[in-house]
Amino acid sequence: MSRAEYDDRVLYQGDVWVRLGTLPRLLAEGWRRTLSAGGVVSVVRTPFQWAMGSPVIEIETGGYMGDVGLYVPEVQLAEALALLEGGEDREEPS
Repeated sequence: MSRAEYDDRVLYQGDVWVRLGTLPRLLAEGWRRTLSAGGVVSVVRTPFQWAMGSPVIEIETGGYMGDVGLYVPEVQLAEALALLEGGEDREEPS
């Protein structure tokens, strides 16, 4: 099976979204929880559809669990990266 490929930047619902990475669905859903807790909107792109909500039923029933593209709005990219890198807990170098 070949690895799914996703564009780095896409126009989705009238806005530019940037791909944070291509990763297994379960890991992407974990990152989405971190982003959501920090106020960052995210969306997952499977080879079949866009998913705005975490489809727990899809995960439980064995839906698509392969690699997905994880996207955030371009305007929230810096905020998303800070959250995923540890955000405010990190010390700045002196």
